Amino acid sequence: MRVVMFGYQTWGHRTLKALLDSEHDVVMVVTHPKSEHAYEKIWSDSVAELAEEHGVPVVIRNRPDDEELFQLLKEADPDIIVANNWRTWIPPRIYTLPPHGTLNVHDSLLPKYAGFSPLIWALINGEPEVGVTAHLMDEVLDAGDIVRQESVAVGPKDTATDLFHKTVDLIAPVTIGALDLIASGRTDFTKQDRSQATFFHKRAEEDIRINWSWPAEDLERLVRAQSAPYPAAFTFHKGRRLEVLGAVVSEGRYGGTPGRIFYREGDGVVIVAGADARTGRNHGLAVTRVRTEDGREQPAAEYFTSMGGYLTERP
Repeated sequence: MRVVMFGYQTWGHRTLKALLDSEHDVVMVVTHPKSEHAYEKIWSDSVAELAEEHGVPVVIRNRPDDEELFQLLKEADPDIIVANNWRTWIPPRIYTLPPHGTLNVHDSLLPKYAGFSPLIWALINGEPEVGVTAHLMDEVLDAGDIVRQESVAVGPKDTATDLFHKTVDLIAPVTIGALDLIASGRTDFTKQDRSQATFFHKRAEEDIRINWSWPAEDLERLVRAQSAPYPAAFTFHKGRRLEVLGAVVSEGRYGGTPGRIFYREGDGVVIVAGADARTGRNHGLAVTRVRTEDGREQPAAEYFTSMGGYLTERP
């Protein structure tokens, strides 16, 4: 099939590579300009450069809603559009232009985790698995019929970075497998159960600030979800920003004021967290490694021994 690809960053790069390695013919690529947004500078392999290396025409757009792009797409005459990590709304006259419409590749197990940063949100929320879904685009975001979907388990120590590498390897089989099904003439694909749908917004600064009223189990997953190269989870100590790079749930149970530096346990320093409403238990978060405002990383015990005091919500 003749394919036009809409894509950005490493997800789009992997999709384009899979398409170039397949029997399908990539006739044009549409991608975003480089961004300085913190999350969009992560996993930022260039779709444009890969396309140019293979002689594929490239169009740069923030939004695909202008007449010039529409005419270029008509001239390219694709059988299908494949989109992966496209960051803005694609209008109906674009996604319905090819005979087979538009196949969107999304890094979650739809209908759950439509929207942005699904791997990070899924890890924070304690999901047992994550995955990749290829679905046909319609008027509702990430809601079209599912053509192919694959999942991987979330391990007890997995970080968001681990989940990225696990799921990015699913892009080629999910995308090419879905295209092959469509090319074979299949049209009966799986409807999404919208009663199970969830939607999440872009990650922002406030989303990575530690709220000590959360249960320790949730805070430990937040720390893993904000693993490098993502911005680290942070709090404020003595008026200064303090990033938490490593933490585990304490072995003992500690009550008291959330955010209070309480006790040294193993390699960590226990900080009181909120009670878990599901179990009624109250464990602390044993912080093991931190980074200060000046960029210095050190064991938490070393830092708190020298500083002491409370952890506060604001400077």
